[in-house]
Formats: sequence, C-alpha cells, structure tokens
Amino acid sequence: MDLAANLESIRQRIKAACDRCDREPNSVTLLAVSKTHPPAAIQAAADLGLLFFGESKIQEAKAKIPLCPGKLRWHMIGHLQSNKCRDAVELFEMIQSVDSLPLAQEISKRAEHSAKTMPVLLEVNVAGEASKFGYQPEKLLAELKQIKALPRIQVQGLMTVPPWTAEPEAARPHFRRLGELKKQCEEILAAPLPHLSMGMSGDFEVAIEEGATMTRIGTALFGPRTPVKMRAAAE
Repeated sequence: MDLAANLESIRQRIKAACDRCDREPNSVTLLAVSKTHPPAAIQAAADLGLLFFGESKIQEAKAKIPLCPGKLRWHMIGHLQSNKCRDAVELFEMIQSVDSLPLAQEISKRAEHSAKTMPVLLEVNVAGEASKFGYQPEKLLAELKQIKALPRIQVQGLMTVPPWTAEPEAARPHFRRLGELKKQCEEILAAPLPHLSMGMSGDFEVAIEEGATMTRIGTALFGPRTPVKMRAAAE
C-alpha cells in the first residue's frame, strides 16, 4: 500500500470533481477515516500533510488519539451513545453524528462542564434505512430550533451516509436531498450552515459535485481495514 500515491490520486480526483462544478479544491476538506488503523499509519498520513481525521468508536479513539501528533484535528463520525458524550466532548473538535435532541442536550451539558462550545453536524438518514442511524428529515426540521438554542452547541451543517451501492451515480439523489435539506434548515434558522459532510471512498466525487464541503475517506487512502490491537500499535 502506497499511502503517498493514494493521497495524490484522491487529491487529483477532488480537484477534477471541483473543476466540473466550478469550485475551488480548497473548498473541500478531506477527512481521513482512520478507524481500525494504527497510530503509525496516522503519523504517516500527517507527515503527508493531512490534518483532519475521523474516528467512529470512543474506546478506540481514547486509546489512539494520545499516541498521535497533537496538531491533528479529530472528528467523531460514528454513532454516539449518550453515556459516551463526556469522552466525545473531550476528544473531538467536532461531532458529526448528532441524531436526536436528547443526544444534543447531553452534548451541550457535557460541553458546559468542560467550558467549551461543541461544533456539531446533524446526521440525516436521507434514505430512511431501518439499519442506519440518523434523523428523519421531517423530525430534524421540527427539532432544529431546539437544538440551535442549546447553549453549548454550534450547529455547522448536516451529514449523511447514503445506501451502499457499487454505482456512485446511485448516491447522487441522496446527496442532492441533503443539500436541499440544508437550505431548508438555513431558512428556518435564518443563518448559513457552512458544512455538508457526505461522500466516502466510493462516491466522494459525486458528493463534491452535489456540494460536499467534507468527504470522509478511509479505504481509498489507507487501504482495506484490518482489526487493530491498540497495545501492539503503541509498542
């Protein structure tokens, strides 16, 4: 696995996608999905200039983040349970997977205890898949003002994970729907939301064409995931 070659390929594909829709490549943040990959791989990615990394499990992040360069900026991208909010607030710069009002309330409470304001994205289950977490669009619109009113929450946009497909174009309607939903949210809040987090290794170019400001890329960058033993990784 050639990490440098993989990253260069991804950057070129991001640029090409941006060119197709008249955007600047620096308008898209590449979030390296580092779950299951050891600190050595993250260090190597950081050495190539990557700054933003995403983890999906609190336990793994607690073990791994202290072993990684301090300059890195970490995002929580997996489902978050309320009883893990304290750790999430301490570990991450942004939580991308807020999917209910009670979860947002707990994050706000924990952020208050830590004397910080927590940037969040609201996760939307645009396809209504029973197997996935995320807000139903109608419920999100109904609860949006309550979330925005929480004292230690800063809503910065929306995130989604569309249904898996081998054909990237099949994801386009879901990405487009999230963009439309962001506009509805902005109308309700009378304020802009800067971020759409959407697109992964198999479909990030389509997501960029539909307005993604963050793409979450793991496999195309690091290669296939393998279970990682944190103790071994630390040695």
